[in-house]
Amino acid sequence: MTRLIIAIDGPSGAGKGTIARAVAARLGYRHVDTGAMYRALAWQARRDGLDLADENAVAALGARAAFDLEHGRVRIDGHDVAAAIRTPEIDRAATTVARHAAVRRVLVARQQALGAAGGVVMEGRDIGTAVFPDADVKIYLDASPEERARRRAADPAHTSSNGAQLSDVATALAERDRSDSTRAASPLAIAPDATVVDTTGVPIDVVIEDVLALIRSRSS
Repeated sequence: MTRLIIAIDGPSGAGKGTIARAVAARLGYRHVDTGAMYRALAWQARRDGLDLADENAVAALGARAAFDLEHGRVRIDGHDVAAAIRTPEIDRAATTVARHAAVRRVLVARQQALGAAGGVVMEGRDIGTAVFPDADVKIYLDASPEERARRRAADPAHTSSNGAQLSDVATALAERDRSDSTRAASPLAIAPDATVVDTTGVPIDVVIEDVLALIRSRSS
């Protein structure tokens, strides 16, 4: 059976991580969280004392760093950063790093290498448009701003949102949306051939089944 490349894009709080992990597990595919790569790179750049505005230096670090994103791990150069990259400081640092065209070229190339053989569910903001424009299945997950804010505020993995006022979380998400959708390099956008799935008010298990049904219809 052909092992597909499945691209799942969407804004923060739309359910990408939960859905992508579950779908990958059900299919026996690899799951790659590309957002974690940018966050890990930002963490390492800060640790190394790099100026995050120095595009070439951060890109060079991204080219040589060793990433391990298997089985839920997030490691860079041997450092387990799964918890450390979900903080307000790394939120801001990752946004800066992700806007650099040179950084995106480096990490997109690495992401393409990770998924080229198929059998992968890759999530991010530019998978169906830049990383794998010829992906077998493209899905764009979305939800209302209010629902996305509620989910992010309740997500224990995101220490940047825990205990924050819902209005503050919503403001932060809106700013991230603006940054992601207006950056010159690989902006957040819906691929013309992507299927948009609105998860507002829909139980996660129902979304998972809907996405799996869509994948099966494309692979038959």
